[in-house]
Amino acid sequence: MAPRTILYTGKGGVGKTSVAAATAVRCAAAGLRTIVLSTDPAHSLADSLGTELGPEPVAVAPGLFAQQVEAQEELERNWSSVQAWLGGILVERGVDRISAEELTVPPGLDELFSLLVLRRHHESPRYDAVIVDCAPTGETLRLLSFPDVARWWLEKIFPQRSQILNAARPFARAVLDVSLPGEEVLDDVGALVGNLIAMHEILRDRRRVSLRLVMNPDRMVIDEARRTFTYLNLYGFLTDAVIVNRVFPEQVGAYFGAWRERQQEHVRTVEQAFAPVPVLCAPYFEAEVVGLPMLERLGQALFERRAAAEVLHDRLAHELEVDEGRARLRLELPFAQKGDIALKKIGLELIVRVDDHKRTIMLPPALADYRPRQAAFEDGRLEVTFVAPDGQGDRSAAGGSAPAVAATEVSAGVAGDG
Repeated sequence: MAPRTILYTGKGGVGKTSVAAATAVRCAAAGLRTIVLSTDPAHSLADSLGTELGPEPVAVAPGLFAQQVEAQEELERNWSSVQAWLGGILVERGVDRISAEELTVPPGLDELFSLLVLRRHHESPRYDAVIVDCAPTGETLRLLSFPDVARWWLEKIFPQRSQILNAARPFARAVLDVSLPGEEVLDDVGALVGNLIAMHEILRDRRRVSLRLVMNPDRMVIDEARRTFTYLNLYGFLTDAVIVNRVFPEQVGAYFGAWRERQQEHVRTVEQAFAPVPVLCAPYFEAEVVGLPMLERLGQALFERRAAAEVLHDRLAHELEVDEGRARLRLELPFAQKGDIALKKIGLELIVRVDDHKRTIMLPPALADYRPRQAAFEDGRLEVTFVAPDGQGDRSAAGGSAPAVAATEVSAGVAGDG
């Protein structure tokens, strides 16, 4: 059976590595054979655990192993042929060798290759739990979100590669003055596409795999986490928990009292924005979270009432479907009771009010000019229909007979009245 896999991501500096390491310590203490690995180019996992780590798993404690993935090794394993071909083309055009090597690796690709190590652990029977400290951004995960395009390329184009390239080589050399790639290069590209598809399937296995967002109770950090949360839901990746780290405890004294009050307001904002996903809070400790004893304290604070490896929430918080001129957003509102639903869209924020409850959702940039058209609520789920500014969505949503609505607001009763 595949291991339980948890990936942690979040803005840099929020304590993501410490939370991932604490989760691994907690899983190992529960009797699970656990590995925690860092795919972050700026490794700090070794500092967090207080031990030296390398590109291969190292035993840290009974049942606990750790690994710092080296991006350069993964690049050489997955991309060397492509890098040599592209580098040769650039050198022919006057680019120095060192710059050519750097330019042959698109931004984010080294992080993607580092993340592919997860596939090897996921397919190995050696571990019961795999904890991943991802790079401080959700951009790498977005590279895994195009399986349909990848499958089409792999199934339609790749089998015909030899015929296509043989026909194109004379044209490329004579007209474009470019040498087309050989079989070894195409093998590397084909392997990358295959890995991308496999990783996408792994990350979408919601029974065994989930992501957790780490943040501090700070407005800018929360906004970044909300954007990442939107993309994770958009691409079908399950977020089963949100971690708010470094929350001041009650006994902070007068100097930090006002700061704590502001933090508590931000925590309430997080609970509203990420509902129904559980929000776990960890205190700001009096000492730096370094070494196994402090990691055990952090794990105890986070998972006092639950198992660290448990799937804490098993459904996407919201789903988005987009077709020509119209988009439909479905979201769970477990707190909603009888009452009117009011929606207000401000820029990329959708503010949903049900009775005394409010939830704010960050929409993807593609919906910046769309406006809410209808809202229907049934069985604890709200479906919001957006239309494009040209009005095409109005005709498709209501058969061309619906009245015009305000550009930013719409209300609906619980029975789904428009």
